[in-house]
Amino acid sequence: MNVVPVHVAMIMDGNGRWARARKLPVAAGHRQGAESVQQCVRTAIRQGVRYLTLYAFSSENWRRSAEEVGDLTSLLRFYLRHKINELHAQGVRLRIIGEPERFESSLREELRRAEALTLHNTTLTLTLALSYGGRADIVQAARRLAEDAVAGKITADSISETMLDDALQTGDMPDPDLVIRTSGECRLSNFLLWQSAYAELVFMDVLWPDFGEAEFLDALARFASRQRRFGGRPA
Repeated sequence: MNVVPVHVAMIMDGNGRWARARKLPVAAGHRQGAESVQQCVRTAIRQGVRYLTLYAFSSENWRRSAEEVGDLTSLLRFYLRHKINELHAQGVRLRIIGEPERFESSLREELRRAEALTLHNTTLTLTLALSYGGRADIVQAARRLAEDAVAGKITADSISETMLDDALQTGDMPDPDLVIRTSGECRLSNFLLWQSAYAELVFMDVLWPDFGEAEFLDALARFASRQRRFGGRPA
């Protein structure tokens, strides 16, 4: 039986290494990586994946050079302007998690417009994690629950895993079934830490700009071959 994950999350790693191997500027790697995103969206739709979450810009990425941060944000702006109508026509809903407020106001406004345009689409929810960190997400959820407890809306001993899960930025989405990371690195790098507790992890040696439909289908096949136990014994 072909088991398709409802929610796939991706750590898109290797743009810089791809560019350096070809003696190209890092920006070229990011541009080619953006093409891989489009292929993944089309493949996800064809395969029946309902949620696709991409680690597009981590909170740690602000430590990169001003030039590279500028390249990344310029590319994001370009795709918001020139590709959002295509996503809309495909029935894709765009969502943003993280700290988009850290970006300049003009980019924040374009993100808001893209989210509003695609709000009612239901074929695929494409979530971009921008200036996102998994630990920060857990902290803000804990803070929200603490504020509710201080305000008397809840009691401290009533706080449950479900309540914390709901307070996360992904609280209205299912947890990822499958997390894919490219470039051969084998770590989550502060991405969806709470949400990935029972996700299947697939680490691939391919650099992100070379990740296409064949690689996505390979990862989906690996997922389908595994027996998910969620901490229990096999049936």
